[in-house]
Amino acid sequence: MSRHVVAFVACLAVSSAAPWPAACADEQSPAQSSVLVTLTPLKAGSLPRVVIGYGSVEPAAAGRQTVMAPLAAIVGEVYVRLGEEVARGAPLTRLVPSPRTASSYTDAGTALKVAQQLVASTRKLAAEHLATAQQLADAEKSESDARSALTALDALGAAGPHIVRAPFRAVVTALSASPGAIVAEGSPLLELAAPAKLVLRVGVVPAEAAAVAANQQVAVTLVGADRPVPGRVLLRGSATESGTGLVPVEISLPPGELMPGELAEAAITTGEAQGYVVPHEAILVNDSGAPYVVQAIGTTAHKVAVSILVARGDQDVVSGQLKAGAPLVLAGNYQLDEGTKIRLVDPAQRAP
Repeated sequence: MSRHVVAFVACLAVSSAAPWPAACADEQSPAQSSVLVTLTPLKAGSLPRVVIGYGSVEPAAAGRQTVMAPLAAIVGEVYVRLGEEVARGAPLTRLVPSPRTASSYTDAGTALKVAQQLVASTRKLAAEHLATAQQLADAEKSESDARSALTALDALGAAGPHIVRAPFRAVVTALSASPGAIVAEGSPLLELAAPAKLVLRVGVVPAEAAAVAANQQVAVTLVGADRPVPGRVLLRGSATESGTGLVPVEISLPPGELMPGELAEAAITTGEAQGYVVPHEAILVNDSGAPYVVQAIGTTAHKVAVSILVARGDQDVVSGQLKAGAPLVLAGNYQLDEGTKIRLVDPAQRAP
């Protein structure tokens, strides 16, 4: 039995003791047929459009270097540890020439001596007109080639133990060789990263990646931190990564703020959404899942369908056929239907 039927029966029960208007006055009271609400002004404005990505801090391509063995050698000592920061010129590892390399250096020295002797004898024969100028030139060329070969081996450390030094101030990000290991020419020994040339590499879902472009501002927040640092988009990929299905984005970082390997969130500002800025609590959803708000037109509730353009924290930017100047209903809005009468918690709030 409905509330109105119950009230009607109650009125009949007391009609003999009191006139109808007096007995049913409360049922007909406006306070009984309206909803108590609070209002908030409707304000036009904007909020930034933000694309979120997650990733890790890595050395930029220009700040990354693999230190390789200059020749076949035996790793004598490793002076650094993984993650250690080293100064420019600091010793990294000590290489001892392998037996084959040492033999090659000895052979090169012998070849230079033979070439020098040949030049000396050819000059003497040329002076006696027993050798031609071409023969002397050939002997001198052989000496020059032998000297260059020996000099190159010497520069690579083939003459004896050789210490490999850091080419710049760097952080050791990988160690590929251990003491006693025999390494071939060109084998990686360790990886270096310049601390002043780090980037944040994040992944963005393809549907949002198209809005990301170079030079856009980024707020970078480390996992577990609450203070963001500024950055800028350096590069947005044009294809997804096979392992994640995300589009890679590289972001510049201020020097000295982050370390290689740290995980961070990137909030990339891609533009602004213009519309009405409303509190999130003003947004309701109908039975079909479509969002709407309730405006107060005088003392009457009016439902308005809206589209949510941006949602950030406790504020949303919406668009729709809203009446400018008419406030939105906050507390009590879920109780309202189209045309429901409203009462104000604060009488000073008046709807136009």
